[in-house]
Amino acid sequence: MLHIIDDEEVIRDSLMWLAKSRGIPAAAYDSGKAFLATLDNMTRATSPQGQCILLDVRMPEVSGVALFDLLTTRGLTQTFPVIFLTGHGDVPMAVDTLKRGAFDFFEKPFNDNKLMDRIQEALASSEHASASVAIHTRLAALSGREREVLDLILEGKMNKVIADKLGISMRTVEVHRAHIFDKMNVKTAVELARLLK
Repeated sequence: MLHIIDDEEVIRDSLMWLAKSRGIPAAAYDSGKAFLATLDNMTRATSPQGQCILLDVRMPEVSGVALFDLLTTRGLTQTFPVIFLTGHGDVPMAVDTLKRGAFDFFEKPFNDNKLMDRIQEALASSEHASASVAIHTRLAALSGREREVLDLILEGKMNKVIADKLGISMRTVEVHRAHIFDKMNVKTAVELARLLK
């Protein structure tokens, strides 16, 4: 999903049309404040879909740079990579935002194809980061014993070997294994290994 944040309606409409021409779902916001009103719902959603923010630098109320700083503080610039757009950009501002984690910086007028190519790269990057966060969240839900069993499963150990090694019954290993598969949202040890490679 591409999030277009620009206070100029003609720019928003043009960018929405460009996104549609590439088959990229998009939403437009006329201010940073309007985007922030929906951000909490987006961060709670567990969609594997990539996200990208196309952000105008100069806007009333909340500037693009201020919004970027807020996203950076909340640790969201990996799952919501930011591409800045500006008609007033200068080289120091571009360098500064890129050093602080912006995905890219485009000056208006921009080359439509180059911009859309970078948006697609940002969406792919976001999708990868979101998948990684989801895996770490699932791993964090495992108990200490489940983590021990998980490590031994990943080593290719059979239930009997795991039971002997941990000093627990085979039935208990089976229960832990079922919980691990459920929490990690996999059906087999092969799927589990592929997920965690």
